[in-house]
Amino acid sequence: MISDYLVIGSGVAGLTFAVKIAEKFSDRKVVIVTKASEDESNTKYAQGGVAIVLNKEEDSFKKHIKDTLIAGDGLCNKEVVKMVVNEGPDRFEELLLWGANFDANDAGKFDLGKEGGHSEYRIAHHKDITGFEIERALLTRAHQLPNISILPHHFAIDLVTNHHIEGKDPDDLCCYGAYVMNQNTGEIFTIKSNSILLASGGIGRVYGHTTNPVIATGDGVAMAHRAKARIRDMEFIQFHPTALYDAKGESSFLISEAVRGFGAILRNGKGYRFMPDYDERAELASRDIVSQSIDNELKKSGDSHVYLDCTHLDMDGFMAHFPNIYEKCLEHHIDIKTDWIPVVPACHYLCGGVDVDMIGKTTIDNLYACGECTRTGLHGANRLASNSLLEALVYAHNIYKHLAESDNTVKDVNIPDWNDDGTVIPKEHVLVQHNLKQVQAIMRDYVGIVRSNKRLKSALKHLDVISSEVEDLYKESRISTTLCELRNMISVAYLIIWQSLERTENKGGYYNLDNIKK
Repeated sequence: MISDYLVIGSGVAGLTFAVKIAEKFSDRKVVIVTKASEDESNTKYAQGGVAIVLNKEEDSFKKHIKDTLIAGDGLCNKEVVKMVVNEGPDRFEELLLWGANFDANDAGKFDLGKEGGHSEYRIAHHKDITGFEIERALLTRAHQLPNISILPHHFAIDLVTNHHIEGKDPDDLCCYGAYVMNQNTGEIFTIKSNSILLASGGIGRVYGHTTNPVIATGDGVAMAHRAKARIRDMEFIQFHPTALYDAKGESSFLISEAVRGFGAILRNGKGYRFMPDYDERAELASRDIVSQSIDNELKKSGDSHVYLDCTHLDMDGFMAHFPNIYEKCLEHHIDIKTDWIPVVPACHYLCGGVDVDMIGKTTIDNLYACGECTRTGLHGANRLASNSLLEALVYAHNIYKHLAESDNTVKDVNIPDWNDDGTVIPKEHVLVQHNLKQVQAIMRDYVGIVRSNKRLKSALKHLDVISSEVEDLYKESRISTTLCELRNMISVAYLIIWQSLERTENKGGYYNLDNIKK
């Protein structure tokens, strides 16, 4: 298959680019590959909203920039921060034009929320399902454009680069497309394209306990790493402080940061409100501080979770703002009118990833990336709440602008077909599932919120054993999605551990006991 533009991922980053480029060039073909249903992505589960400066009487670009830089703990790229914040309102207007709906107050203006790390109310939202609403609007627009083809249940196995092509210098980094598997039939085919966009989302499933959906297995980061793209800042994993606690250890439902912005407070098992002891901003401190504070409380008490107390809040207002959260709690027999919500930190967001410049170019020619799989320099050591959807919108636009002015002739190269001669269909699926659980346990136990060099080195030793077994299985087995995902998660785990060991100073979301100054 040949396309003018190949997009891997169907979240806000991939869809925004696809819609823009398809509107610009009605005669060019855009193919979107997504491994689950077309609407399944991290975007869909983003509750809080989009951080943008709309109320310029009280807010300002300068304030938003300052808040972002503070959250990033000195490691943000200031020029990137300025660019993203300044472009925010224009990108938001485009969402409105595409039909996305955002909540308004009684005065008819946007009902702006406030989240941890923000000095002003600037979060535009749709109830507590903002990502779902944005995804809906973008998919609706994409389906109106006949030159966009969406391939659901198609898994991108690997990027096609020079080392796949006979006669090409393997060190001359250039991307020509991807090998893709139709998960319904098992067929593996090539999609050739001159412009490839990685918009594959996050890595949360590497930790198991995560707010991310099951598809967040770090495929894009792992593929880019195998293709020799530069990967940076993988040590900066943001743990969301308040995921709904599940006694089975599989908590994945997010209790939005905006709930604390609405006035909810954190209490330990004894009922004590502990956050003012850690930070003057209390529950509205940045996520790294709140997560580390909760982690410390749990270590001191031996408890499995803390509580989020909403019982003092305006319940009519709460249910109007957070109907999905309210209903989810009821499903778990938690009535927030009288009950505290049991919460625990869970892996939420990757601040690093595939390194890109300000127009989304990776270190591989023809390969671009945006969204959570990237390291843009916006987040630094810790993402400011609700800056992620904004980042995706801005970078998708920048990549679109660049490619709209670029030559887009598909290069004439002979890409070999996928070769699985000599492989067999594996009979022992239990091996994949067992190793998956082992990887997740290693990451939670050794590479969590608080790390140490000893734990990180132990994690490497355990991971080496699993990696060797999985690579042998990969070489001898017919490709399956679960096997590829496991292999990708192992690659991501290595990157997180290696880059954690390289960091000698605690910053933002990275906290290593061995880096504490004596």
